[in-house]
Amino acid sequence: MQRMPARVLAALLFTDQPSVTMTELADTLQASSGSISSALKMLTTVGLAERAPAPTSRRDHFRLRDDAWATLFTSQNATIAAMQAAADAGIAATDRTSPAHHRLTQMRDFYAFLMAEVPTVLDRWHRQRKKPSR
Repeated sequence: MQRMPARVLAALLFTDQPSVTMTELADTLQASSGSISSALKMLTTVGLAERAPAPTSRRDHFRLRDDAWATLFTSQNATIAAMQAAADAGIAATDRTSPAHHRLTQMRDFYAFLMAEVPTVLDRWHRQRKKPSR
């Protein structure tokens, strides 16, 4: 993960507030609003952060998504979907006998396998989370 998204992720993890604004993140991290905005876009794209409702505020609020770590590996992750789409586009654009075609096919097949397996793993994860603590 790049430095600024990692810093914003850490701020979202450690805040005691239910949600924070971009301005609060910029102040806390002593960073520009542009870098905070880019970091939040990346974190929301992969499913780690989300906009949070803040009825009394006119500003956008953000928070760590509930069960963010599981969401990171689901079809809700736009990055995984983009990787699959990129592999498919590359496969269509390359000669079947080329090394690139072979590598892109492996990439597509890996992501397809991963996305087929993830629901089972997530189901087990959710069942485990519901078990009473020892």
